[in-house]
Amino acid sequence: MPVQQRKERERAERERLILATARELAEQQGWEAVTTRRLAERIEYSQPVLYSHFRGKREIIGAVALVGAAEMAAALRAAASAGNGPRARVTALARAYLDFATRNPAVYDAMFQLDGGLAFARADTPEPLKDAFNALLECLGEVAGEGIDPGLFAEVFWAALHGLATLTRAGRLPPEDAERRRELLVDRLAVL
Repeated sequence: MPVQQRKERERAERERLILATARELAEQQGWEAVTTRRLAERIEYSQPVLYSHFRGKREIIGAVALVGAAEMAAALRAAASAGNGPRARVTALARAYLDFATRNPAVYDAMFQLDGGLAFARADTPEPLKDAFNALLECLGEVAGEGIDPGLFAEVFWAALHGLATLTRAGRLPPEDAERRRELLVDRLAVL
């Protein structure tokens, strides 16, 4: 293997290590615990090496968000494809979205709550973010209803899911009613 290919592979592996370590630390202790000094100590590289990959915490948050968006898109598509019929697909999609937010709170925060320097709903939106939205749109477009723009419907449905995820996690909604809220959302918004 040529030296340049080996160096590129090592750089990519180091970047994955940085992101995995940042994510693990954020999931365990919150994003405030993620500092370049702590990351450098945990991955056993110097801070200058870390800065050769990311300019700072903001870029790390953005990179974690992009990885999370790709994971979410895959989870949404897998859930929706397992559903038999529009209602089952939308129900599975909603469950997968809320489950992802619950299982990955720090990643979810990186995606939607924190400043990772990423553009949303613009021409320069990174592809993983567009793909996560498209995973919603693919399933929700079929239940938007006659005369309703599927993209607009997907935005409203996404906003409702996001509200449920963040309000439940913040303790603003009692967790024992989570299933009933999700069912109500599907029943009332999706034309089935």
